[in-house]
Amino acid sequence: MLFHVRMDVRIPRDLPADEAAEILAREKAYSQELQASGKWRHIWRLAGEYANFSIFDVRDNTELHEILVGLPLFKFMEIQVTPLLRHPSSIREDDS
Repeated sequence: MLFHVRMDVRIPRDLPADEAAEILAREKAYSQELQASGKWRHIWRLAGEYANFSIFDVRDNTELHEILVGLPLFKFMEIQVTPLLRHPSSIREDDS
């Protein structure tokens, strides 16, 4: 199943710099592992915001939930999820 996910990150300003750096390093490693596996298919930064649009390709809602709550930055995020369906006019065969 494909999902469009918007993630807005709100790291507290008073979080110690070394703690923030450690969380960000774990976040990068985790997200790149998911990208390499094909589960996190696309990620785009939103210009001027600490936010991204991502496309996930996962088995079901439960797998997506487990991935999202596993994000080291999860407790600092607002997340919006939209399930995606293949459009009948699409000429692509690999977008389901």
